[in-house]
Amino acid sequence: MLPSSRTQLGLFFILLCPANIIGLWWAVGSPLVMDPNSICRKTKRLAGKQAELCQLEPEIVQEVAKGTKLGVRECQYQFRFRRWNCTSHSKYFGKILQQDIRETAFVYAITAAGVSHAITQACSMGELLQCGCELTRSRAPPSPAAGSGTEGTAWEWGGCGDDVQFGYEKSQQFMDAKSKKGKNDIRALIDLHNNEAGRLAVRSYMRTECKCHGLSGSCTLRTCWRKMPHFREVGDRLLERFNGAFKVMGGNDGKTLIPVGDNIKPPDKQDLIYSADSPDFCSANRKTGSLGTRGRVCNSTAMDTSGCDLLCCGRGHRDETVVLEENCLCRFHWCCVVQCRKCSVRQELSLCV
Repeated sequence: MLPSSRTQLGLFFILLCPANIIGLWWAVGSPLVMDPNSICRKTKRLAGKQAELCQLEPEIVQEVAKGTKLGVRECQYQFRFRRWNCTSHSKYFGKILQQDIRETAFVYAITAAGVSHAITQACSMGELLQCGCELTRSRAPPSPAAGSGTEGTAWEWGGCGDDVQFGYEKSQQFMDAKSKKGKNDIRALIDLHNNEAGRLAVRSYMRTECKCHGLSGSCTLRTCWRKMPHFREVGDRLLERFNGAFKVMGGNDGKTLIPVGDNIKPPDKQDLIYSADSPDFCSANRKTGSLGTRGRVCNSTAMDTSGCDLLCCGRGHRDETVVLEENCLCRFHWCCVVQCRKCSVRQELSLCV
């Protein structure tokens, strides 16, 4: 292992305590995170389907790790202006996973979505022997886009459609394994639901892409294939679900979830759900996993979550001038080098006090 990995390895085992394996893959920066052999060898808690993947399909495990890093980056983008900004700080993130709050629901969903997306992408790129392009022989013909002028045009499936079902099943196999194992408690049911919501945010929004063929720009034949949504679209969609997440409680039978409140419709499969209220994340608190917002950059004129009033929790902010270096006066030299100078730029920042 690489130097200074003792603390990082300890994080793996701390984060494995929740019902799901997600905490393991969010140990960003660990030397193990992209090495499936090390992960499978050192993580003794892996069992059942997860252990089977480790033993038989280590290349799939590597795509799982890539998918989780994709989810990490997207979570940090979507929450960049919020009090909890999806930090993966080792001392705090494990505490977030131990709570059944809205933020944890998003973490589970975006991770399952990232794993599904990464595995499917690897299939389309020919990087996995177990899968390839989508089989389309039994698929109905693509419908022409409205106003496209291609109504009645001959068509055929071609190109390399994304085999999203393979990615969906592998994500389900790995991400759901721990929660399924002999558990009927409310936390396991919620984790499974949010995992599924993340995968459906990919699978349910496949789009059809077509290319026209014909002389002089005519469209006498269309070749069509199915593609996944861009992962930014997945993140945007899951953030909408986060904003409208349902609070639930367990039913008496231990197998059902009931929405909390009067006259609230049951959440559907693509909704995010949680059972406990979130902390305010205004002040640092090791028990809740909050880093606080002191020192965070805010927007002094914005009225949304990035605004200083909300982000700084009413404590106020201070203005600070910083000097940054950036590339400038760039010129292209034949062939083929771009040379730039370094220019100092003064920038005014607002920081929460």
